[in-house]
Amino acid sequence: MEKKNVALRKCSRGHEYEKSKELPVCPLCWIGYYHRKAGSDFPEDLAAPALRALLNAKLIKLADLSKVTEKEVAELHGMGPKALGELKKVMKKAKVSFKKK
Repeated sequence: MEKKNVALRKCSRGHEYEKSKELPVCPLCWIGYYHRKAGSDFPEDLAAPALRALLNAKLIKLADLSKVTEKEVAELHGMGPKALGELKKVMKKAKVSFKKK
């Protein structure tokens, strides 16, 4: 098996990881990277799979959640009950609600 071209890197927080085309940033710190890259205002402590699910569904900001129903968000691959609960809490503070059926 041929070894992929990877370079051992250390992120700004001191985590070591193998940088490659598929993994351009530290996997332990990636959530902050994608928050900044996407310009997202979702909570920083939102689980990584849930954040990926939202971004892949083109839901970048809290306000975008008003375009979809709660059921549609809950059905996204990677969105669990805990993440949905966190989103609802943040949405309530921001006075944003899911689309009604």
